[in-house]
Amino acid sequence: MDPRRPRWQSLRLIVLMSISVGLMIIDHRSENLSYFRSAVALAVKPLYEMSALPARLGAWVDRASRSHMDVREQYDRLRGEQIVLKSRLQKLEALEAENRRLNRLLAASRKVGEEVLLAQLVEVSLDPFTRKVLVNRGVRDGAYSGQPVIDPDGVIGQITHATLFTSSVTLLTDQSHAIPAQIRRNGLRVVVYGLGVPDRLSIPYLAQDADIRDGDILVTSGMGGRFPPGYPVARVTEIVKDPNEPFLGVTGMPVARLDYTRDVLLVWQVVPDDADPAQDEPDTGNGQAEAASDVAVQGANDGG
Repeated sequence: MDPRRPRWQSLRLIVLMSISVGLMIIDHRSENLSYFRSAVALAVKPLYEMSALPARLGAWVDRASRSHMDVREQYDRLRGEQIVLKSRLQKLEALEAENRRLNRLLAASRKVGEEVLLAQLVEVSLDPFTRKVLVNRGVRDGAYSGQPVIDPDGVIGQITHATLFTSSVTLLTDQSHAIPAQIRRNGLRVVVYGLGVPDRLSIPYLAQDADIRDGDILVTSGMGGRFPPGYPVARVTEIVKDPNEPFLGVTGMPVARLDYTRDVLLVWQVVPDDADPAQDEPDTGNGQAEAASDVAVQGANDGG
């Protein structure tokens, strides 16, 4: 080891310290070194930028990854909220439609003079040879066999079997169902029979010269004491005049929406205290229609 090396290092340190102190004093007392300091700072700035580049790059990557994760989380959250809100919207649309149906039923119940009770369909018969539905009202609610059932548009049918909690309703279109009616335009009495199909009804036993037209509205006549008078039943859709037949071939379609309605009304007929049970309607139809009406009423009372 060279014995002069420590001495040389000490001397160099003293010289450098002296130069530093001298430069500090000069810089403090004058502005001559400011330009030099600016030039040196400008020269070493790229070194500072390069030394800080890894830290800045790491911070940028961290922010980018965090931002991507935040965006992804926000997307997933908004996607879930969209699904929830969409399902709620569908439910609200269903509730709105149900509200409209109930409002129509409420309006219909206010127009009639009878006592009514709201019921809902809970089951539809799958038997292709019958047209029956099940409603959620039974004997405990006052339902009884033979009770009329309507919707906001007209007659649905009648209860043919009532249990404690539910009742079976035979629709107008069932083959075993018949209802006395009359033409609203002129009061001609007829009988409306079901044909076992959803949208067709038969109006038989009308003479060739009967006053009935395409588009006539048939309403309940009140005969037989089962259906209150005045409820829409059917609309005449076809009239066939065959010279070889004694009667017209008249068909119609139900006014009520039998295959679409969900809410119905059970009807209790209110008989006024001063009403005369023996009083009958004026005979505005022919004798054949009246006789058929009596037969149909008797059949409906016996068969339900």
